[in-house]
Amino acid sequence: MAEKIAVLGAGSWGSTLANMLVENGHSVTLWARNQQQVDQLNTEHVNPAYMKNLVYSDKLVATTDMKEAVAGAAFILIVIPTKGLRQVASKLNQILGELDQKPLLIHATKGLEQNTYKRPSEMLAEEIAPEHRAGIVVLSGPSHAEDVAIKDMTAVTAACEDIELAKQVQQLFSNSYFRVYTNDDVIGAEFGAALKNIIAIGAGALQGLGYHDNARAALITRGLAEIRRLGVAFGANPMTFIGLSGVGDLVVTATSKNSRNWRAGYQLGQGQKLDDVIKNMGMVIEGVYTTKAAYELSRKRQVKMPITESLYEVLYEGKGIKDAISQLMNRDLTSEIE
Repeated sequence: MAEKIAVLGAGSWGSTLANMLVENGHSVTLWARNQQQVDQLNTEHVNPAYMKNLVYSDKLVATTDMKEAVAGAAFILIVIPTKGLRQVASKLNQILGELDQKPLLIHATKGLEQNTYKRPSEMLAEEIAPEHRAGIVVLSGPSHAEDVAIKDMTAVTAACEDIELAKQVQQLFSNSYFRVYTNDDVIGAEFGAALKNIIAIGAGALQGLGYHDNARAALITRGLAEIRRLGVAFGANPMTFIGLSGVGDLVVTATSKNSRNWRAGYQLGQGQKLDDVIKNMGMVIEGVYTTKAAYELSRKRQVKMPITESLYEVLYEGKGIKDAISQLMNRDLTSEIE
């Protein structure tokens, strides 16, 4: 059944998902702030700042008018960087009130808010009144936009405490190459999605320094243990972390040059300064900000996260990467099951 869908955020992931939803037979309007970007999408059907090789469907409509985008939409997909999510959500709440709409909200934002440490669904719940939303569903999993754009086989998770709402999202997105599973563990899905970016920076740094497969495998495995520990401390189901939004997302993000977090880490390992890496990336590196939030949160909750702590020291305290690695490898020996 064709649905009217609004997509907020025209970066690589938002625009790719919008295009896929059009190809799934839905009516999609994509909102972006930049008029030039919108004009290129509408006339040339390209988005070169984010997806250089993708030609978008001519049925995809882009606009800078959020009210125009969401008017009549039964579903709103929000793909906004964490630091801008509240501002967009607040504006959306006002518009939904004016339109008297109650759509199902779906978000694909991966991160934790600075200072409050809130997950994206918590931020949306605080900014968008209950009478303006039918529910909030998390879309998460191992899914580079570049791979989805070429219809590479992809599997992700739709997570919601109300599993029937998750099933609606499952039906909306699923097709011959994009398979959606359901899960009722929103906490686990969001912690997995956010924290894997930290480990991806570390994995890129290791490769930038010249380390090989053994080192990467060790980092990913022990990084997953840290992600699980923090998530479980907040009530997540530990089984979620061996699923798509846990180990799946971690593996794809920590092993691919398509990951901007991996690329950022690689450049750091090559000796570049963090400020230069951020400036040259051109897109938000969520893992840099999530590292700070996760480090502070782990200390508040007294959760052991030595890899996260070491990366925090590298990113925010100027510690050398080689010194951080040496510190990690020379910690007191302990059990793996801890």
